[in-house]
Amino acid sequence: MTTKPTPTSVLITGCSSGIGRACALRLHRAGHQVYATARRPDAIKDLAGAGIHTLPLDVTDEESMRAAVAEVEAAHGSVGALVNSAGYALSAVVEEAELDEVRRQFETNVFGLVRLSRLVLPGMRAAGSGTVVNVSSIFGRYAVPGSGYYNATKHAVEALSDAMRLETAAFGVRVVLVEPGPVRSTEFGAKYVENVRNLKLAGRDYEEFRRQTVDYFNAIYGGGRRTLAGTFAIQSDDVARTVERILRTARPRARYPVGFLAHSTLALRRLAPDSVFDNLFVRRLFPVPRGPRS
Repeated sequence: MTTKPTPTSVLITGCSSGIGRACALRLHRAGHQVYATARRPDAIKDLAGAGIHTLPLDVTDEESMRAAVAEVEAAHGSVGALVNSAGYALSAVVEEAELDEVRRQFETNVFGLVRLSRLVLPGMRAAGSGTVVNVSSIFGRYAVPGSGYYNATKHAVEALSDAMRLETAAFGVRVVLVEPGPVRSTEFGAKYVENVRNLKLAGRDYEEFRRQTVDYFNAIYGGGRRTLAGTFAIQSDDVARTVERILRTARPRARYPVGFLAHSTLALRRLAPDSVFDNLFVRRLFPVPRGPRS
């Protein structure tokens, strides 16, 4: 495999748990100068104890992002690699969610990623090198009931990454998407299930769907084996291992699916017509609202 020098600095968002934390630990062990960030600095104190640089960073707060990038650039000249990992999932059928919640979802998952990328790109262009890794999802390429808004943010991340990859390649900057399947035992999953439970329903028609959705995602994120997704759910470090591989590759691919479900379902999505994908995959493997019973 063709390799390039290890970046002198890696800035990672969302390191309080899950994929971001796993990336910080793995890349630190690999010899990178890691700057792990989180909204709540207390949540990453243990990373500082392990020798990792830690910074407060909220992807919905412009000042905190500017300060974090400035600190890395002051020490290294530019950010060698940015890993956009921060995000959460809003669960609601399209007609239910409060629009303020939808806006908050996009502020975190899309606009935060865009703002931070815009802050690091000038330094990367000036240095003639750099890597932006955007953590997307298998749901960046298809959508399922009850997750439309979250899926829409990941579709947006995919489109923005494609555009940035083409816009910055001539300046030596690589923009790469990572597309994990479901990740077991993360705070992300626990928050997702909590969001489903706390959802204000538009009506009783979706009550049974919400109950099924809670059971379904509890099985996945809680380590269950009652669903295909639960059986083949991956670990956060599987994603971190892929990010490490990207950072040592001179010409990384545009996309890196992670896990059996990611590879298999994305292949099916490419090949199957919409009606086949809906009926043979989504309706069989995910909770779907049912109409009135006669």
